[in-house]
Amino acid sequence: MNGVLLFGSIGEFYAFSLEDKKAALAFAVERVAGRMKVLAGVGDTALDRVLDFTRFAEQAGADGVVAVSPYYFGPTNEVARAYFGAIAEATSLPVVLYNFPARTGTDLSPELVTSLARDHANVCAIKDTVDTISHTRKVIAAARAVNPEFSVLSGFDEYYLPNRVAGGNGVLCGLTNVEPELFVRMHAAYQAGEYADAVSCAERISQLMAVYDVCDLFVSAIKAAVMVKGLPISTKICEPAVQATPKQVERIRALLA
Repeated sequence: MNGVLLFGSIGEFYAFSLEDKKAALAFAVERVAGRMKVLAGVGDTALDRVLDFTRFAEQAGADGVVAVSPYYFGPTNEVARAYFGAIAEATSLPVVLYNFPARTGTDLSPELVTSLARDHANVCAIKDTVDTISHTRKVIAAARAVNPEFSVLSGFDEYYLPNRVAGGNGVLCGLTNVEPELFVRMHAAYQAGEYADAVSCAERISQLMAVYDVCDLFVSAIKAAVMVKGLPISTKICEPAVQATPKQVERIRALLA
């Protein structure tokens, strides 16, 4: 599936009001007009807001929701099953689990992912943002035993090829905002068996990964990179944050050159 995600990590889901999120999602669904899939990141610290936005996403015409683990307290598997289960039961839309233990403090294990896929038919995918392909490989094997169509995406841009080799479905990542045509070309090449071209694209992506480390927060770095590529957007991110500096923007410009 090709599409766009609103209110993922780079979309600063944690910083906007529920009203602003609803307005932005409705706008996006209307403007995309069915040309690609629109996913809504429904992550929040309070379950009532998560469920509210989940129900709104379906009403607004979104194609699926992406649900990150509750953070700060670090839910046990029992709590995580109840949390994600409530989201799945609140909508008929596909639910994409979002595993980002570096930010949430807890990991969605292959066993937990499998139990959710078994208990809820619309829990049908995961974005596995872990800096090791072995975790993703184990998720693929475990979840596919329950649902052969279960989609497993990597959250780190440079893991497209390892993900596909392990049997996964690709990536859902930040640099697709910066050079979308590069990822489209890599995916098309891999699908066509043109592996030399796919590797060439992967090499470029590996070099671009340095962009993430330029700014205080990777959200700033991606916004600055998008601006450098020619889209006249603001690089401002929500407070509290250290904004991208002119010097950092020039460093990103050099990396993209």
